[in-house]
Amino acid sequence: MNQAENSNASRRGFLHSSAAAAVGGTLAAQAGFSTAASGASKNATLKIGLIGCGGRGTGAAVNALRADENVELTAMGDLFDDQLQKSLALLQKEQPKKINVPPARRFIGFDAFQKVVDSDVDVVLLTTPPAFRPQHLKAAVQAGRHSFIEITAAVDAPGVRSVLESSELARKKNLTIVSGFCWRYDPALRAVSEQIRSGTIGPVRSLHATYYRGNLDHKYHGKRTPQMSDLEWQLRDWYGHLWLSGDVTMLLSGGHSVDKMSWWMNDEMPIKAVALGGRGNPLEGHNTFDNGFVVYEYASGIRGFLGCRSQSGCYNENADYITGAKGICTIGRGRTPFIEGENNWRYRRPRNQKQESKYQVEHNELFASIRSGRPINDGTRMAHTTLMTLMGRMAAYTGREIRWEQALGSQQKLVPDHLDWNTKIDEPPLASPGLTDFI
Repeated sequence: MNQAENSNASRRGFLHSSAAAAVGGTLAAQAGFSTAASGASKNATLKIGLIGCGGRGTGAAVNALRADENVELTAMGDLFDDQLQKSLALLQKEQPKKINVPPARRFIGFDAFQKVVDSDVDVVLLTTPPAFRPQHLKAAVQAGRHSFIEITAAVDAPGVRSVLESSELARKKNLTIVSGFCWRYDPALRAVSEQIRSGTIGPVRSLHATYYRGNLDHKYHGKRTPQMSDLEWQLRDWYGHLWLSGDVTMLLSGGHSVDKMSWWMNDEMPIKAVALGGRGNPLEGHNTFDNGFVVYEYASGIRGFLGCRSQSGCYNENADYITGAKGICTIGRGRTPFIEGENNWRYRRPRNQKQESKYQVEHNELFASIRSGRPINDGTRMAHTTLMTLMGRMAAYTGREIRWEQALGSQQKLVPDHLDWNTKIDEPPLASPGLTDFI
């Protein structure tokens, strides 16, 4: 199969998945799924379960509780009790009338996610480190729960394959999956997408995205105590550990940029990638890069360029440059997106449009989709975006050209099948391009 055929096959697969979402309601009706799966009445109280009670999880819970009048948080789960208690206190202060989490529904430990899923909730918020996302989504979908799933969808190809399977099952069950790749819920960027689709910049010729930010070495800012095992320390301070984050610079930061690049390409996936990268600021025990540059090539010959860096004291930028035959669209260099060329344009927020953050909009639309019985399913798109970032990471870590099919078929499994407090994690060393093997 040649390159063009490979890309077309991937594109047909994506379109097939999208079409499946459109008929999901019919399948669910035939299968006789629960009320929560097929649409909830306006007055029914939807119960929310939070899995992962860190800062991002707490923020997502706030957004979820603000998104609908008749919702309540009824269950919480985390590996660490201190994290859960801190989150609960903040949420009780923010939304006291919508918090109903007695001690019996506060779950701690490696099985906390399953206990939340099994606790008669309607919606779960999956906001742990990315390593656990495939397992948690699988449990949620199998139990018939709607999901909000933070980025990224997985840290390795086996995880991506699992998310693709769960997303297809969610379609059959008429379940909503909303992705934390939040820019597609931003009103200004939705307007950009409309301009590109309508031909304002002409056919897209190239893409350039940047995510240059400060240091991301530490997630946990407390001190390691003598009582902390290696595993507990890694779980608390997960940014720099490949098996937990997948590479916070290239996957989490770069993932947002890659998802936008895919958006501008109408979700066509690239056929291959080459990349460079490394760690400019070495830190003992960390085995991820803090900078990378990926060149994605599409079947048509169009190339997308992703630059990402997490180093303090350097130039910062989070921007997108979409070059078309008739003009260039720029995002992130100024207060609003703009186009310069044959058809100049600048985003103006409609006067009658409520100004809400993209983080809030995604939760508003999540709950609206449940109420209407018309599910959103971002799962396949999220899995493809994640695989695109993984393809870039694989290319950077090995120094090799990596094709889409290679990335999807990779057998590198970073996350153990079973974890408990006695598990010993044998972390691979920091990658060395040209020496590190593709698995």
